Amino acid sequence: MTAYRLAKGGLVDRGAPLAFSFDGKPMQGLEGDTLASALLANGQMLVGRSFKYHRPRGILTAGASEPNALVTIGRRGRTEPNTRATVQELHEGLEARSQNRWPSLDFDVGALNGLLSPFLGAGFYYKTFMWPAPLWEKLYEPFIRRAAGLGKATHEADPDSYEKSWAHCDLLVLGAGPAGLAAALTAGRAGARVILVDEGSMPGGSLLFDTAIIDGKTASDFAGRATAELQSMPNVRLMTRTTAFGWYDGNVFGAVERVQKHVRDPASHVPVERLWRIVAKQALLATGAEERPLIFGGNDRPGVMMASAMRAYLNRYGVAPGMATAIFTSNDSGYLLARDLESAGVEVTAIVDSRPTAAPSYRGKARLIANAVVSRTKGSKSVSAIEVLRDGRSETIAVDALAMAGGFSPIIHLACHRGSRPFWSEEKAAFLAPQDLKGLRIGGAAAATAGIAACMQEGSAQAMAILCELGFSCRPATLPNVEAEDENRPAKLLWSIPGIKGKAFVDFQNDVHLKDIGLAVREGYGHVELAKRYTTSGMATDQGKLSNVNAIGLLAEARGVSPAEVGTTTFRPFYTPVSFGALTGAHSGFHFQPVRKSPLHDWAAKNGAIFVETGLWYRSAWFPRGGEKTWRESVIREVVNVRQNVGLCDVSTLGKIEIFGADAAEFLNRIYCNAFLKLPVGKARYGLMLREDGFIYDDGTTSRLGEEHFFTTTTTAYAAGVMNHLEFCAQALWPELDVRLASATDQWAQMAIAGPKARLVLEKIVDDDISRAAFPFLAAKEVSLCGGKLRARLFRISFSGELAYELAVPAGYAGSVADILMDAGAEYGLQPYGTEALGVLRIEKGHVTHSEINGTVIPDDLGFGKMVSATKADFIGKAMLEREGLKAADRLRLVGVRPLDPTASFKTGSHILEKNAVATLENDQGHVTSSAFSPHVGCTIGLALVKRGPERLGEEVVVWNGLKSEYTPAILCDPTFVDPTNERLHV
Repeated sequence: MTAYRLAKGGLVDRGAPLAFSFDGKPMQGLEGDTLASALLANGQMLVGRSFKYHRPRGILTAGASEPNALVTIGRRGRTEPNTRATVQELHEGLEARSQNRWPSLDFDVGALNGLLSPFLGAGFYYKTFMWPAPLWEKLYEPFIRRAAGLGKATHEADPDSYEKSWAHCDLLVLGAGPAGLAAALTAGRAGARVILVDEGSMPGGSLLFDTAIIDGKTASDFAGRATAELQSMPNVRLMTRTTAFGWYDGNVFGAVERVQKHVRDPASHVPVERLWRIVAKQALLATGAEERPLIFGGNDRPGVMMASAMRAYLNRYGVAPGMATAIFTSNDSGYLLARDLESAGVEVTAIVDSRPTAAPSYRGKARLIANAVVSRTKGSKSVSAIEVLRDGRSETIAVDALAMAGGFSPIIHLACHRGSRPFWSEEKAAFLAPQDLKGLRIGGAAAATAGIAACMQEGSAQAMAILCELGFSCRPATLPNVEAEDENRPAKLLWSIPGIKGKAFVDFQNDVHLKDIGLAVREGYGHVELAKRYTTSGMATDQGKLSNVNAIGLLAEARGVSPAEVGTTTFRPFYTPVSFGALTGAHSGFHFQPVRKSPLHDWAAKNGAIFVETGLWYRSAWFPRGGEKTWRESVIREVVNVRQNVGLCDVSTLGKIEIFGADAAEFLNRIYCNAFLKLPVGKARYGLMLREDGFIYDDGTTSRLGEEHFFTTTTTAYAAGVMNHLEFCAQALWPELDVRLASATDQWAQMAIAGPKARLVLEKIVDDDISRAAFPFLAAKEVSLCGGKLRARLFRISFSGELAYELAVPAGYAGSVADILMDAGAEYGLQPYGTEALGVLRIEKGHVTHSEINGTVIPDDLGFGKMVSATKADFIGKAMLEREGLKAADRLRLVGVRPLDPTASFKTGSHILEKNAVATLENDQGHVTSSAFSPHVGCTIGLALVKRGPERLGEEVVVWNGLKSEYTPAILCDPTFVDPTNERLHV
């Protein structure tokens, strides 16, 4: 075996064995293992194949930056490809499979790509797949698509659930290592609301594998005590197994919590992942630092691992990396590992230090080789030996594991997610986070601070500074005593190594090696962003966490400049991959979109409504009665009843916006193309809202309920859009106006009572005088209902063309008021009617909806030209209405259309052709925007947008349905089919 479980030590539970499998091979781990540590304990050094060359790869890290150990776990709907074995917690029955190999991991035919490596260098795809052109679709593209990707997603449905949540805090601490714990303790003891986020299964970070003594106890014991204290504080929330993946405007942080990713059988009533949006007054980035690899020949061979990762596997999981380990280091991290290995009884064969002298504090048994480098490794599917180069002479040393320690790069990704750039520090030999970030401070190793004591001190100090900014009174925290902490001499920058033999990899997953970087510079792709795309370095699933700084150093070296001049590529969310399930949350399947139900939904259901989905809303479409066999029979009955008696329709889904302020009238006057400045209190007005380009955006009514209080309704589909538009106008276009806006769509239930007997019904429940003289057409006011039991709003407006009112009541009273109305209207034939009947009524009357307001029409196209105020100084869209194209004589304009044969019909969307014209694009005269069967006209009728429409009334045309090859002779007519003189409105 090349790796084994130590007889003692670690934070794993040796009394809780767990059975799992890898590529079908049964293995055993312990409670507390990750999949990676369990694989190492079972001697499984080979865990995957690289993307391009299919080279054998082993476990490289112990955390989120792992580029090699990507496996597929689970089965059926719970199959998850590209899972990092280094962060996947082991559980009983876990099934893991290697990826990107065929027919097996040990024998992979794809490894033949290595023989083609001279032809597969940087940018080969740009050069290779260009000629001959016909082969692109037949050969190149199919080949690339088959080769792309690593794991394979399942086609089966995911059986698990996900959810989204919000959280708010005074201080968000990102990372629960030494700095993060100290900061959380300091702020928690001061009474601040604290959220501590860490991606690990338990807080502690590096303390979980460090052997330092803190207050006389082990570092892991200290982490446990600190965790227990934080858990006892009601003002502190500990969020483990949670990764903060992005920093957004408003100091909002995105985080994903892996709630049940570590269990075999997730509970059905608990989500497996939860997406958090955390709003923090202030945040502290204490995410630590990432150890950098060194670049030498064969540095990708299984058995080569980061030094800090070896310490983690050794001290936290009780797993040795090999029986004869060598260490290649450019800093003191390698010596910390050597000490720990020897304490655990693992042989350290040699320490190869690139610096002139070895660490003077080292007292171990390993052979020290200073001022030397490892030029390459040897072996097949694992390391068998290393070649050391010193003073021009090479030496081969037999080993079965090799640790790399190339210095540390602070993990500052989140600090750069809002556009700021990191800067290069020669002193720290690292890129540091940008300065003076509003709402975010940096602490600990993320700020390039070295040592446990220094990190704790800085974490506490940063928390104190934040608490002072937030107005908390607190005193300096008592910090623990860290005994005999190790020295930390500066690292020696080591980008390229002389005498390299074989491929020296920069990006392990994408097989980008040293020569690829040099080739990119020589071919003119030396800019860091160009080099990334030309070589694909940093484009793997780890997003350059290990490779980017080395790539930048190599670019700087090749160009003869400093890393500061090269700079970094752009940091973007997500820090680590986030599943589609977490992003989707509960919005899947039937709940893909939220369901919105009107306050009158239950009332409508009780009255037998058939509902249809209209956007997010469920709207009552028609109300069938006994004996009616088709929906049309129900709709015709409802339409006739409204024209003859009275009907009640739910219009609660209309957007409703309250507008207040001394300048509210002026504001609306600029919003609408028609005048609103002098609208009297107690009156409503129909308005057209234009876009900046002059086209109609939305229509609706606005009522003036007080001198500084207006109530606007919008179309159902555009409610949110209009609200956003008004907010933009108030905040960005005219911030000087005294205007306040509030969405009230869900606060009011609104119902239309339409028909010649509508007043008779309302007079039975409305306490106020609503006679024709007291409450004329377009009146609007607050009224009292049922003897003063309820206040409501009443508007005399009509979408049906009949005497009609819209009654708005608080949403909670919707069903009760509707029942009262039905009882009051029983003697007058009051019946509910749905949106289908409403559509017929409005087409009969020639009223438009967004079927006609389709984004291509201006007011004059719909016959509303006189509504455009000529006296107003300005309104949105006024200037663009003067464009020549909008005044063209052949614009599509609104007309009515009906078939010459009353028994014939046509469909919405059909095209209008001149009589005897051939159905071609050139002959197209317009199209039918809305159509319905009208029981009052006795045939199908429609509204249409037709070239020069109003000039062509009485012209015979053909309505052509190309989908069904139907040609219907028809005539263009006035769009108002019923009551053209509006007598019914004013009774």
